[in-house]
Amino acid sequence: MVCQLRSHCPTLLKIIIIMFLKEFYETHDSSIRIGAQQASMFAKEIAHDFNPLHDADAKRFCVPGDLLFSLVLEKYGLSEQMHFIFSGMVGDGVLLNFPDSDAEHIEVTDQQGKTYLQIERSGQVCHDHAMIETLIRDYVAFSGQNFPYVLVPLLEKENVMFNIDRPLVIYESMTLTMRKLDVQNPSLEMLEPKMEVNGKRATAYLYFQIKSGDEIVGSGFKKLAVSGLRTYEALPMQAFVDEYLARKNGYLAELTGR
Repeated sequence: MVCQLRSHCPTLLKIIIIMFLKEFYETHDSSIRIGAQQASMFAKEIAHDFNPLHDADAKRFCVPGDLLFSLVLEKYGLSEQMHFIFSGMVGDGVLLNFPDSDAEHIEVTDQQGKTYLQIERSGQVCHDHAMIETLIRDYVAFSGQNFPYVLVPLLEKENVMFNIDRPLVIYESMTLTMRKLDVQNPSLEMLEPKMEVNGKRATAYLYFQIKSGDEIVGSGFKKLAVSGLRTYEALPMQAFVDEYLARKNGYLAELTGR
């Protein structure tokens, strides 16, 4: 595998074809529309993320940030340095504009100009679709494991928890730095996470590194905001986790049996 590299420059944008993403959005003229069912399927079946916010019938439904991240890599490629800021929750069927641009700063907006995602990128860019698909799949799988296996121990350590009757955990940003782009079969490896608590709000930093074989080829971290904090209670939290995992395992078992 040879990765095609180039700098960000005002040339014709090359769009990668990541086939497995095609079922999770529709194109309308020059815009992208993500339906609630499509987004929920991506969260559950690709990321194994069962955050209630991604249920298609949720009152506060929002499109997973991991799907938006994946669409960015599909359209713009993988740059050596990338920073994603999720500045708005994308609802069901919102028409999103991913501008045709080689700029270092890109904003994904709706038809009214509201910004949902800001992208900062620099350095060389890779358009190898096979490598990028592998990275996307591994990243969203890593991301989907954040709850309960990473986040709950962090909350317990800080003696805080979210409101289990109305959990609100928001994907704020992600930073990615690649040491090299010409790699094969990249895989993510979790590093030591940390959490900062400020009153009823906490920020979790979930660190990872990217490897190709035994070589470390990149690193990054995901930043989550946790709201509505209260004193940690083991029994209610465990009951919430048990219900979450039962729902997850039941869904995946049914999916496997189809």
